[in-house]
Amino acid sequence: MGRSEELSDFQRGTVVGCHLCKKSVREISALLNLPRSTVSAVILKWKRGGITRPLPRSGRPHKLKEEDRHVLEQVALEKCLPSIEALTSEFQTASGASVSSSTVRRELHEMGFRGRVSLYGKPNGKKTAKKQPSASTSDEVRVDVSGLDLRVGQITVTRLLPEPGSLCVLQVDLGEARPRTVVSELAGHVPVDQMQNRMVVLLCNVKPVEMRGVVSQASVMCASSPHKVELLDPPSGAVPGDRVTLQGFPGEPGKELNIEKVWEELQPDLRTDAQCIATYKGAAFEVTGKGVCRSRTMSDCEIK
Repeated sequence: MGRSEELSDFQRGTVVGCHLCKKSVREISALLNLPRSTVSAVILKWKRGGITRPLPRSGRPHKLKEEDRHVLEQVALEKCLPSIEALTSEFQTASGASVSSSTVRRELHEMGFRGRVSLYGKPNGKKTAKKQPSASTSDEVRVDVSGLDLRVGQITVTRLLPEPGSLCVLQVDLGEARPRTVVSELAGHVPVDQMQNRMVVLLCNVKPVEMRGVVSQASVMCASSPHKVELLDPPSGAVPGDRVTLQGFPGEPGKELNIEKVWEELQPDLRTDAQCIATYKGAAFEVTGKGVCRSRTMSDCEIK
């Protein structure tokens, strides 16, 4: 895998999840079609620090720390200094950082400052994110759990993939023109015959991922602990395609492009409560007019 093909958060999480399910590096490599060295590196980083996210590698690295960049931006906007040299001197006094004028100029340029230094604090000196937020910034502001496209589905076909591992391929009816294919490790936790015709909750706007030559188009939502996994059950009367919502979080599901980041931010607050009801920050997963979604026996557990 080249440097330009960085693993997504979802892929790195999948690697760690496979490792926790006692799969070997060789099995994970074959399963996810990743180099063994990449799999080993993700697992090692997770073992050492409990994280899988790599440090940013794209583009020229910043010489300034993020807090120093904030100080630089403040100095540029408030002081209206006559030259880049004067601005550099003022910045060094304010931050204690020792950098050249060329570095300061480059950092300012990357922040969006243009034109004469003395005009930086005026409206035409910089198009700031505060005044004209970019599309990505606007998306981040609007991120909440309503960005997850959670829907009720029914498993219509279940088949096991050949060894190694305990992967199964599910065909799930979501009320769409054709069923979605889901590749899952559920066969290692739930008997295959118990999945057939089972009503489930699916996260539908994850990025498709290829596993063992099969493209997975959604994720089955489960209550999870280190020793047990249970499917979330929709309420009685729910039908394929019903949307699962949370009271107090109105909005429409996010686009596939951003769902991995959204999921990473929201997942830590997704849990079952003391009554095994699936919740986000205490708000229940519910199908309007039909009831709430729940695990059968697992209370106070993560939802994945």
